[in-house]
Amino acid sequence: MIKMAFWKKLFGKKEEEQEEIEILEEKNKEEERPKGIFASLHEKLFKTREGLFSKMKSLFSSHKIIDEEMYEELEELLIQSDIGLEMTQKIVTDLEKAVKKQGVQNPEEVYPVLKTVMEEYLIESEEEFPREEEQLQVILIVGVNGVGKTTTIGKIAAKLKKEGKKVVLGAGDTFRAAAVEQLEEWAKRSEAEIVKGKEGADPGSVVFDTLTKAEELGADVAIIDTAGRLHNKAYLMKELEKINNVVRKKIGERHYESLLVIDGTTGQNALNQAREFNEVTHLTGFIITKLDGTAKGGIVFSLSELLKKPIRFIGVGEKIEDLRKFSKKDFIAALFE
Repeated sequence: MIKMAFWKKLFGKKEEEQEEIEILEEKNKEEERPKGIFASLHEKLFKTREGLFSKMKSLFSSHKIIDEEMYEELEELLIQSDIGLEMTQKIVTDLEKAVKKQGVQNPEEVYPVLKTVMEEYLIESEEEFPREEEQLQVILIVGVNGVGKTTTIGKIAAKLKKEGKKVVLGAGDTFRAAAVEQLEEWAKRSEAEIVKGKEGADPGSVVFDTLTKAEELGADVAIIDTAGRLHNKAYLMKELEKINNVVRKKIGERHYESLLVIDGTTGQNALNQAREFNEVTHLTGFIITKLDGTAKGGIVFSLSELLKKPIRFIGVGEKIEDLRKFSKKDFIAALFE
């Protein structure tokens, strides 16, 4: 009996130790697992949150009463964050109305009201990307040089290939050899087909060949890169108009995406870019890149509200997974909370 009690005690202790080891291992695994989308986005938008939204919070807590001075200081902060004068006035006017309607008396309680007001200005797409269709879907990517168009195309292609889609890339930026080489590299990485012309070739012919190749291969999606020489605006816009006409003739009246890539650090000039590109290509949405590298980022609100177009993706880093489908709820939470 004594021996049996001894062995039970010994093995019982070992079982307890093993249990503790298993719990610790599971805890370590949990810590090593990728963070949730919100937690990761919260981390990626650190500069914007600390640069602007922490100042807003401090502004409200530093005031004892809700008065005109408080709203004027808020206006200054919003303008400094690249939200722009027109958009700032809209935000502050709507905030004042909401504060009065809700009977808010404490300045610190204005912060969550501002969060709700600003979220309303953001437009997200309710459509799947790409849509579930049997016919070829065309995505035209436009934007000035240096905003990350080609890299964005590569990331989208990689995401779509991972989802089992057959993708063809069109090197429509025939004016920059580097753009074609970069797109070729992304085509290899994402295992997508690529159609290109000679340097200086007619972009319209490359687009036509891309769509023809995509149809022959039974591809799901064709993504087309374009030149972005806004300094030669008249010529660039003429080329884009030609590309737009080629796509229209090829696919008829079917819907296709025309997405403008904007550098999130650009500021109010991004709004001018958007208006000019929209005139020619009838934009269906925006992709905002480099949001992890700016302490401002207010242009997101201006683009969405003033042009009434959805933000389809945001870029918050170099990795493929750092190109995120835009969710206004997640975006606002990552900035305000």
